[in-house]
Amino acid sequence: MSGFKVRTDLALEMRESMEESAGECRGVSVEEDYREESEIKITKVIIETMNGAKAMGKPMGNYITLEAPAMTQPDENYHQEISEELAKQLKEIIPGIEQEISIMVVGLGNRDVTADALGPNVVDNLVITRHMVKEYGKVAFNKKQVHMVSGLIPGVMAKTGMESQEIIKGVVEKTKPDVVIVVDALAARSTRRLNRTIQISNTGIHPGSGVGNHRNAITQETLGVPVIAIGVPTVVDAATIVSDAFEKLMRQTGEEPIDIQDELLSGLGELYNMYVTGKDVDFEIKQISHIICNALNSAFENF
Repeated sequence: MSGFKVRTDLALEMRESMEESAGECRGVSVEEDYREESEIKITKVIIETMNGAKAMGKPMGNYITLEAPAMTQPDENYHQEISEELAKQLKEIIPGIEQEISIMVVGLGNRDVTADALGPNVVDNLVITRHMVKEYGKVAFNKKQVHMVSGLIPGVMAKTGMESQEIIKGVVEKTKPDVVIVVDALAARSTRRLNRTIQISNTGIHPGSGVGNHRNAITQETLGVPVIAIGVPTVVDAATIVSDAFEKLMRQTGEEPIDIQDELLSGLGELYNMYVTGKDVDFEIKQISHIICNALNSAFENF
């Protein structure tokens, strides 16, 4: 739509919007792979240059997206397939995972807001090993190699009065992990990707950026250690839904879209601050948190 600003945390959607408006983007490459057996589509968006980063509005690095249309369905076998694929992708992107390292998993978000509770739910169910290894050694797990896994749920500024980045940085300086993995809820451009998509990146995260609530960045530059981000889009802004609905209606009726769209966009201002999620979000967040948690446990255990 003319003048419509795409608001999304997904690199894949930013790339799609650029293709629609201006075609190819230099410095950005895309690799796609489809797992026919599991119906999982894997897309890797690699931002290779500063020009590509500027055009995409995202830092240079790798963005891996897993799309599983049936992820919201109560199918444990299918969820296990997603977890296995996610674990495989994590083992490829987490630096030093093939060796024994210290990993801190951070669950961002507000556990009292269902659509924002993904991060805390994941950490709640994670297998934590750091305290056991430090107390009893590896013999507690009957293994020669064990990752030291710790978990942190920093809460939100409205409750703590502190930036999440400030809390995380303080803990990182004290415990000195080799890598930080941050799990957070994201915002999407498309409703079909809500709770059906998982994005992994090695560029860290800017909490709240998808909903216009910018907080201090959680990246390797700010923490001093590599930061891997895992996110799932759980909300979409209301203006997107309304504009998409009108665009679809105009296509069906054969109306000329340009003038009508500009007129509509001028009245959508108040909708940019309204965010929508699915009616079954509480159930779906629990399912997805277990998928991600199982993938992390598997990636940490089998190295």
